[in-house]
This record gives sequence, structure tokens and C-alpha cells, in this order.
Amino acid sequence: QDFFGKSDPYLEFHKQTGDGNWVMVHRTEVIKNNLNPVWRPFKISLNSLCYSDMDKSIKVECYDYDSDGSHDLIGSFQTTMSKLKEASRSSPVEFECINEKKRQKKKTYKNSGIVSVKHCEIIVECTFLDYIMGGCQLNFTVGIDFTGSNGDPRSLDSLHYLSPNGVNEYLTAIWSVGLVIQDYDTDKMFPAFGFGAQIPPSFQVSHEFPLNFNPSNPFCNGVQGIVDAYRACLPQVRLYGPTNFSPIINHVARFAAAATQQQTASQYFILLIITDGVITDLDQTRTAIVNASKLPMSIIIVGVGGADFDAMEFLDGDDGVLRSSSGEPAVRDIVQFVPFRKFQNSPKEALAQCVLAEVPQQVVNYFSTYKLQPPKNPAS
Repeated sequence: QDFFGKSDPYLEFHKQTGDGNWVMVHRTEVIKNNLNPVWRPFKISLNSLCYSDMDKSIKVECYDYDSDGSHDLIGSFQTTMSKLKEASRSSPVEFECINEKKRQKKKTYKNSGIVSVKHCEIIVECTFLDYIMGGCQLNFTVGIDFTGSNGDPRSLDSLHYLSPNGVNEYLTAIWSVGLVIQDYDTDKMFPAFGFGAQIPPSFQVSHEFPLNFNPSNPFCNGVQGIVDAYRACLPQVRLYGPTNFSPIINHVARFAAAATQQQTASQYFILLIITDGVITDLDQTRTAIVNASKLPMSIIIVGVGGADFDAMEFLDGDDGVLRSSSGEPAVRDIVQFVPFRKFQNSPKEALAQCVLAEVPQQVVNYFSTYKLQPPKNPAS
């Protein structure tokens, strides 16, 4: 305590290593000028706190903070996770904070205060692999931009132009990302759609047409099936416009919404949109993404060509929370944007790694937020 009798207390939690030394694993915030502090709840992994051993000693030290760094020990106590776990709001667990130096000096010394633990619970948090190994299905859908801004596919400078060896930026992006995703999908059947083209037989503009022109069964067999469907579709459609993302986002969101009826983490949906980046329905797309952020769904946008991708960067909420046109914020960031040209001279794996960098965390965030466990729980 300082001269005026008030202290600036904080707590340190320590675990004991195999050689008997104590290692600090957590420090609380300092509560200024207070003899009855209430610290904020905190989360720590069981392994970090006590090597996941419920009966291993945990040492808690209470210090009086000093700005010059010479923090004074108020007192300490030892406990175990088994004991801490007994705490509840109706029945807190209390520990006497003992300062050994003071106890040895003073015969009447009782303690230097009481630390009261109001709540302690163990939550099983699954990793991305826990969900996958526990039976969660990743459902992969591809959306391909067939709008006029890509250029005439017969022209050398078109993004849809197939080189003599049969590739273009769209196909390279499909291969790179699809080969990684398909390993997590047991049936390897992927719905693949185009948008922004006039399609046969009436050549009406469509913003979500199956690449295989079969609305009742838009599935392609593996990544090769998507590639084959794309190559067959390209000469049959007329590139047109406008570039609307929202119909295909809402299409996948309807399936994701149906999956929320299940009580386990059984399904997660990933929409890969490959586009030249010129977007027409930005407001509707923002609203579609904000609605989808409440669902088991992620959106990956791969930008091909050299266009201005500012709108795509804007949809990727890394620089702040994306809001719908009415101002509603996304509950989580579900969009990852990657400009393809950045990886043009890199190995295929580099693009796939970057494109999928955020997906595992997005999957974990969604299922842990809604406290959903895998169908077969590997953590048990």
C-alpha cells in the first residue's frame, strides 16, 4: 500500500515447470487506487495455465503496481484448477493472500486480503482440424464473371482468352484454390455458376447460371469437372453485364441458412468468386455479405486482370467493419480478397495459401460463436 493507504493492485498467475521453477502465464490489468478491486474476466488455455493437469499447483501473486517498476508483493496463494472450477457467482471460492515476510514479522498477522474467484469454467474450443476430422463438410461453390469488361474471349487480350495450351487466369485460379478445397470435401461435387452473360437459348442476361446449363444439377465432378464445364460453356455464352455479385452470394446463403437448422457444426459453405473486379451492385452486395456474415459461410474473391480493385478491397473487411447500405455492421469478416496478378509468377501453392489463409479461422469463429460442436467430437 502507498503512503495514503490505497493500492494499485494486479494479479499474476504462474505455473510450475518440471524443474520446480514458476513461470508467469497471465497478468491482469492494474486497478488504480482501490482496496476492493474487481478484475476483468480473462481466457487462457488450460495447457498454458497448468499443462492441462487439473491438480497441478497454480500460484497467484497479488502486487501493488508502482510506476518506477518496483512493484510490491501484497501476498500470494496456491491453488489448482480443480479448486478454481468450483467457483460460481452464488458460491465464490475465496483464498487468503499471504505475505510470508509479514507473517514472520507479526504474530497477529492473518492475511493481506482475500481474493474471491466468482466464476471459472472450462470451455472446449475446437480447432479447424477438429471440425474437419469431426465430420464438418466444407461445401465449395464457384462463381465466374462472364461480363463484357473481361473482353471478347476470342481476343488475345481478353481475360477469358484460352491460350494455345488451354489456360487463362480464370482457370489457373480455379485449379489453385480448388485443389486445396477439394481435399476437405468428401463427395468432390462442386456447384459452379457463371454470372453477367447472355445465355442460350433465349440469350437473356443471367446473374447465376450453372456452367453446365443444368439448373436441377449444377454440380461438377471435382476441379477437373469445373474446368471442363467452363471450357464447354465459354463458346456458348455472350459476355454482357452488369456485374452483379449479390445474386450468387444470396444463392449460396440460402443453403448456408438451411444448414443452421442442424444442431452441430456439420456444414460450412465457401463461395469462390473469380472476377475482373468491376462491380455494379455494390450496395446490394454489401447487404448480401452482412446477411451472410451471420451464416456458416465465407466468400473468397480472386481478382484477375489489372483493373482497379478498390471496391474488392473495400468488401474485404480487414481495414474496418463492412456495413450494409442501411448501416448494419457485419458480425464477422467473411470476405478474403486476393489479386491474382500478385501471384502470377509464384508457385500455385502460394496463391492457394494466401486465398485460404483466413478460412480456417472464419470456420472456427463461426462455430465457436454459436457454441456448435463437430458431429463426431474429437475433443472428447
